[in-house]
Amino acid sequence: MKLSRRLTQILEKIPRGSRLADIGSDHALLPVAAVESGAAIQAIAGEVNPGPYDAAVKQVIESGMTDVISVRRGDGLNVLSAGEADVITIAGMGGSLIAAILDRGINKLEGVRRLVLQPNVGEDILRKWLYSHGWVLIEELILEEDGKIYEVLIAEPSHTTDLTNEQVYTERTIGDGVRLSTDWLFRMGPWLTKSPNPVFYDKWKSEMEKLGYILQSLSRSDLTTAADKASEIRSDIEFIQEVLACLPKDKR
Repeated sequence: MKLSRRLTQILEKIPRGSRLADIGSDHALLPVAAVESGAAIQAIAGEVNPGPYDAAVKQVIESGMTDVISVRRGDGLNVLSAGEADVITIAGMGGSLIAAILDRGINKLEGVRRLVLQPNVGEDILRKWLYSHGWVLIEELILEEDGKIYEVLIAEPSHTTDLTNEQVYTERTIGDGVRLSTDWLFRMGPWLTKSPNPVFYDKWKSEMEKLGYILQSLSRSDLTTAADKASEIRSDIEFIQEVLACLPKDKR
């Protein structure tokens, strides 16, 4: 099965022989590919919307995998029972929505040994949720496909890894004294800032442009709060520029 580059990156982070639950599975492409490749020995494709659910059912039937892939209609982790899956993937949603799904179904995470998450926006919100709920971010990826930039976050329970959140989010100094605080590591990614690739630079240049547009809009307001917000945004733009100038450039 031909997967998008984004889904291929997610597939590669599913440990071989997993019991997979793909939440928001759409056409069930990832579960089918995971079983075909041996990454999963069985899978659950969860989908709340009727159209994608029907498409997932059709896909699994056509793949001949109805005995190992269960397609279930339901909201978030409601499609699971505790202990049914040891790897959960959630992709293509906002970080705040993924965090809310995990939060509402937190009792279903018992026995799960890995989360592979791909938020479209709000990556910092999701990193903070993982941090505050005992999940350690062990790896991050950033990639571009069809003009869009995606980040993939891979996390494991703190009791299963020697790595700690305190180690991952330790404040550090880069370049000539630029301090990456824990808050900025949540925003920019603790692993992505250690090994930035060209896509990382593209993302943050784009973020600075967006902040610049907001700054222009605020400049037309006479409100005191607008002036305070503008000052904060100018500070953020300046800091991002300093970070990008200090980080090592990957020329590949």
